[in-house]
Amino acid sequence: MHALVIGGTGFVGRHTVAELLDHGYDVTSMDRGAHGFRFGEASPVERVAADRTDEDVLAEAAERVGPDFVVDCAAYHPGDVRTATEVFADAEAYVYVSSGGVYSAHTIPKREDETPLHDCTPEQAEDDTMATYGPRKAECDREADAAADRGVAAVTVRPTMVYGPKTIRSPDGDASRATDVPVTWAGEGFPGLQNHHDYWIDRVNRYDRVVVPGDGTAIWHRAYVEDVASAIRVVAERGEPGEAYNVADRRVCTMEDVIDLIADALDTSVAVVHASERELAEDGLDPDDFVLYHHLGSRYPHVLDTCKLASLGWESTPVERSIARTVEESLASGRDGGAFDPGRDAEERVLDALVG
Repeated sequence: MHALVIGGTGFVGRHTVAELLDHGYDVTSMDRGAHGFRFGEASPVERVAADRTDEDVLAEAAERVGPDFVVDCAAYHPGDVRTATEVFADAEAYVYVSSGGVYSAHTIPKREDETPLHDCTPEQAEDDTMATYGPRKAECDREADAAADRGVAAVTVRPTMVYGPKTIRSPDGDASRATDVPVTWAGEGFPGLQNHHDYWIDRVNRYDRVVVPGDGTAIWHRAYVEDVASAIRVVAERGEPGEAYNVADRRVCTMEDVIDLIADALDTSVAVVHASERELAEDGLDPDDFVLYHHLGSRYPHVLDTCKLASLGWESTPVERSIARTVEESLASGRDGGAFDPGRDAEERVLDALVG
């Protein structure tokens, strides 16, 4: 079986490539070459450097590769999905990687077939800012649904905020494992949401006390990247055309749970000091200054129901293991999450005021 991964060198994409290789697939990665990540010379991954928004290029890839499965990790506008589902209409499965951000209602949990999606105006569909991300991805979902109605084997996965190692798991010495291929990361860090945990890993590693806004029970449901990759494969193999599947850790962790798991992975302890919005404001801070406090744009808990995906036989990695792997790679990378740092001086003033 041959799989084409569009956006195969992105964060989710390269883990998906590894997952497919590990399960016996031949894999071609299509990407623009914008990321520093690259597959090693000894890797069995064929790579096509191309702009997926060019329909002619997409059609050439379809003809040359002839993929059985197509995984689309790089569709951010409805037109991207519309074009891809037309070009790859004969594939056994087209898996569009959407987002848990498509849901418009604040419900716990958010369910694929019940919770309404964002509306999307024509102007939003063409926009490129984060302000329209949810509506654009929701409209992409509707394009995938429309393709399924036309007979295309299109399915959708909706991961919540994805975390985990930026590099593929190191070789374990077993030559029979297809994931044991040389891969490197040539950039200076992967931008965006996937670096959220680096801040807290660095804080817990360097200090014996940290400030946590509120009472520590804020919830932003997360999805371990290797589990997202396995979900994509499972949905490609067993999913029903026209259906969407949420992807998230089966255990929902609070903000303080994550900090405790990081401390356990580091074999250390840390004192968590809770601070109210008023107490933070006295030193010029806001709860939203602390990364992972809540889902972007809302302080309402963000939780996805994953029962539908689990019914296909998918399982998530225990959070103790996924966080430990995340901590290990983050420390080895030298990243410190500094872009999310609210300022240790201000944090120390809050700590001194609350506990001395």
